[in-house]
Amino acid sequence: MLQQFYEANRNLIVNINGELVHRDEAGVSPFDSTVQNGDGVWEGLRLYEGRIFRLSAHIDRLFHSAAALAYQGIPSREHIIEQIRATLAANDMRDNVHIRLTLSRGVKYTSGLDPRINNAGCSLFVLAEHKPPVYDKAGVTLIAAAHRRPPSDVLDQRIHSCNQLTSILAKLEANASGADDALMLDLRGFIAETNATHVFIVDESGVVHTPTVAACPEGITRQVVLDVCKENDIPNAVRDIGLAEVYRAPEMFCTGTMGELAPVLQVDGRMIGSGSMGPMTGKLSELFTAVVEREAESIL
Repeated sequence: MLQQFYEANRNLIVNINGELVHRDEAGVSPFDSTVQNGDGVWEGLRLYEGRIFRLSAHIDRLFHSAAALAYQGIPSREHIIEQIRATLAANDMRDNVHIRLTLSRGVKYTSGLDPRINNAGCSLFVLAEHKPPVYDKAGVTLIAAAHRRPPSDVLDQRIHSCNQLTSILAKLEANASGADDALMLDLRGFIAETNATHVFIVDESGVVHTPTVAACPEGITRQVVLDVCKENDIPNAVRDIGLAEVYRAPEMFCTGTMGELAPVLQVDGRMIGSGSMGPMTGKLSELFTAVVEREAESIL
């Protein structure tokens, strides 16, 4: 699965600390913490007909991540929304748009690792692209990666960090094997997530299972699926899941803002279920779409 370039994005206007500039003219200081240390946090948002789904929840998670890293000079919620709105207006965007929102510790006065050399406040970058959901709704294939998700005592994945080297290493494994993405395990050998999305399996009894957040972020789309299950009396569980359970599961799907819900057809060369979207995955996809239509928050 290789994302393609969309001609509509050739002349994007991006937002660098409130300055709206052409994508080819955008500049980020080499002293910025994101450049030097991967010291930034981010959110992915999706625009549906002038509305963003779970905008408040995404900004809450951004603030939680920034607080965990002790950022100083964090912009207000109102300022962030204003900059998103300005970026969308500059690009005349209304629908089928993915927004990458990045907040860093900001610019250092000299190179180094010590957060005390950051005294200029945070940097805020807003990148909005014309981009439909990136996963093929017909299904994706995965391989179990050798690279593992670290536990919280190494790097807490609930900090939604720009430091994504473990994901990139796992993605390299998937690319080399010809799979769409990599399924990542924690250090105990249980499923964490893929290199880019959360995962669910459905067992023979129709119970929907997803891993704990011991080694993965608190996904917003993941939580929507869990809420939808509860609201519609669909049995569900959050627990440790082994790789053998994945191999024998009748259904598996992945979730995320960039790709919504997409079925997993194959893991490590083993066909999952019938090798096509299962009935529970289809049902949850429809229920998810209904929630988006009902609850997306107006931004324009």
